[in-house]
Amino acid sequence: MFNNKAVAVLADGKTSMILVMSVLACLFLVSCSSTSKDPIMAGDIIINDPLENHNRRVFAFNAAVDDAVIHPIVEGYRAVVPSPGRTGVRNFLRNLKSPVTLANQVLQGDLPGAKDVVLRAVINSLVGLGGLFDVAGAEGIEYEAEDFGQTLAVWGVDHGPYMVVPFLGPSSLRDYAGYAVDSFADPVRWYLHNIDEEPLYYTKVGLEYLDLRESLMDVLKDLESSSIDYYAAVRATYYQRRDALVRDEDTDSAPAFPSYDDF
Repeated sequence: MFNNKAVAVLADGKTSMILVMSVLACLFLVSCSSTSKDPIMAGDIIINDPLENHNRRVFAFNAAVDDAVIHPIVEGYRAVVPSPGRTGVRNFLRNLKSPVTLANQVLQGDLPGAKDVVLRAVINSLVGLGGLFDVAGAEGIEYEAEDFGQTLAVWGVDHGPYMVVPFLGPSSLRDYAGYAVDSFADPVRWYLHNIDEEPLYYTKVGLEYLDLRESLMDVLKDLESSSIDYYAAVRATYYQRRDALVRDEDTDSAPAFPSYDDF
């Protein structure tokens, strides 16, 4: 008979296989998808939004949840944790993500970027108290966000359909598939699951979500107040931001809209 540990391992393996198959199916759909008959332009970027009616309904739902639940939680977080503490949390989470960032830099063929990831991880882990302080950034080795969605873009995979997912928000089929791969491959996830500390992993995911929403709240409020069509403004800004990240451009010149795929 299987003991509980063996059953858990088998179940996790089955879940992992389902996840991998789902991602492969997503990538197949991305590769086969075509732009809409009337393409939407954001600058020189073509946006494919065949699910716009559905996406707008989900977007309205998310906006209502933000106003009723998420933003009050974020405001409470800001009231309890001062700005230096929130910056420390963000630095620590970025440092934990170093293995995934490194893997994506290597897969994209960006060896200088990979070197910077290693230097940042070593310096911030040893001198920055486990990553709480961005000592490497202060020395000119800047943080560069990389994920598998960007890697797929470098490999020539198009965005595919634009998607708005409940609670998570705007992205594309390609970038959500990339997020699934990053989450599955995260060494922190594997380690904590192997030592039966799954609650720690989910705490990390919760902190990532809280940190992301804290970084988004003011940007989204400003965008909403200055936009005639809030949905279209978020959609265009998302694509422009992702395009800047894929090209390793200075994102300060791109719309200041952090990617949901960073979490």
